[in-house]
Amino acid sequence: LVLPGACGALSMEIRASAKVRAFVGEQVSLKCSFTSSAPVTESLTVDWTYRPIFHYQSVPYPTTTGKFKDRISWIGSVAKGDASIAIQSPAISDNGTFICSVKNPPDVYHNIPQTVLIVTERGLSFQLTSAVLLSILVFLPSVVVVVLLLVRMGRKFGVLKEKKKFGYKKSSIEVSDEPERTETASCLGKLRNWCLNCV
Repeated sequence: LVLPGACGALSMEIRASAKVRAFVGEQVSLKCSFTSSAPVTESLTVDWTYRPIFHYQSVPYPTTTGKFKDRISWIGSVAKGDASIAIQSPAISDNGTFICSVKNPPDVYHNIPQTVLIVTERGLSFQLTSAVLLSILVFLPSVVVVVLLLVRMGRKFGVLKEKKKFGYKKSSIEVSDEPERTETASCLGKLRNWCLNCV
């Protein structure tokens, strides 16, 4: 059943964050904004209600009455359509569902947005994620391999430098580090390699 004039009474819209995260002891803001077809007057009312949910973290945190006393502050501005509040020093027991309700006669009927507040202990600012761990596991071994290769190349270069300094010449039985030339394909090359292997 739709009554005449009911359309005008349903023109208020309220918006609030679906979920808000907070840390124990740090102020948190619960944002709520509204639009009304009627001008804002002194008749406007804002009601924030709290519907607690059960929370368990090591031990149960039952809700108690009057726990928000001296911890709720108004940070909104009705002229700007802002009905936000702030909670000082949130605690884990503050976890729950908050409802922002605004009435601005004749706009009194509206949607009912809910904000779920999740309060947790603030952990370490740096958390070792799987991506960071994987990067470390790949990066460190790579650095070690590069360092070892550089050390080995440095030693080899030092040995070659010493040999040149003292006029060292390779003996006929030393195997060359240079790539084998095309002569190895010939009979003479094969014979030479066979002899070196025997010696």
